Amino acid sequence: MKSVIVVGAGNWGKNLVGNFYTLEALAGVVEVNTELRQCVSATYPDVLTYGDYQDALAADVPAVVLATPAAMHYPMALAALEAGKDVFVEKPMCLQAEEARQLAEYADKHERILMVGHLLLYQPAIAWMRDYLASGKAGEVLHVATQRAKLGKVRTEENVWWSFAPHDISVVLDLLGNPPVKTVQAHGHAMLQPRIEDNVHVDLEFELGKTAHIHCSWYWPLLQRTTVVIASEQMLVYDEVLQTVTVYDKGVDDQWQNRDQGNWCVQVAASEPLKIECEHFLHCLKTRDRPRSDGWNGVAVVEILAKAQEAMGG
Repeated sequence: MKSVIVVGAGNWGKNLVGNFYTLEALAGVVEVNTELRQCVSATYPDVLTYGDYQDALAADVPAVVLATPAAMHYPMALAALEAGKDVFVEKPMCLQAEEARQLAEYADKHERILMVGHLLLYQPAIAWMRDYLASGKAGEVLHVATQRAKLGKVRTEENVWWSFAPHDISVVLDLLGNPPVKTVQAHGHAMLQPRIEDNVHVDLEFELGKTAHIHCSWYWPLLQRTTVVIASEQMLVYDEVLQTVTVYDKGVDDQWQNRDQGNWCVQVAASEPLKIECEHFLHCLKTRDRPRSDGWNGVAVVEILAKAQEAMGG
């Protein structure tokens, strides 16, 4: 069954269009840019295209996938939910925490599927780390540190925190077991444009003492995308660039002496996380299961995004 209409066929939206088409689920594409819409029609001649979002909402298709600018996520997702559609919305879910909560509450009340595009939660390496930590072999998880930095595309409508950090916040929450946030401290440096931070460091403290550090930058000389987990018995490092997970069996013993029993690299299945994410959404449409990255997961991420921005004085 062709069950989704993708809204937005730009830089990222075209990837969603391609995946849902390959999965034989693409019923249509909404694109206001005439040139892009014609490109979609030429590439997928059997797929309906729309220049007006309202026409897509009126179509007999059960779900929409929103790959639009973040400022449009709330009104477009709400309109889709009110039209009786299930919704997949790209990150960040919204730009205001209250708007995110409204969407999650509406979806729950009306029994609609609401899923947020936190892509890394569908990365096999992250899934392996989640399961490994849950097994207890690494001991108690104490701290997670992430870095997402490169010389990247500088945006004028949002800072690097809102652009890059949703990925890492979702991973931090997932690996720590989604604990409540206690405090958020943040420092950002706007080097290229006034009031638009290019380099951001955020420290999170959670209930029961767990902590996290997130660094993101699009004005950085090296391509660095890593997740480090510090636990009481072992340490894990995920290198997203090399697609490797390394387990370090090292730490400090009860006599405060360093302990090092070596390390090993984990072989993780080479799967495409975006395809897995799209398949998961289609599975939830069919079974009515709650998505791994559901609306409330989106709320938790947006709340941290907003608190950190406030701490930076924004």
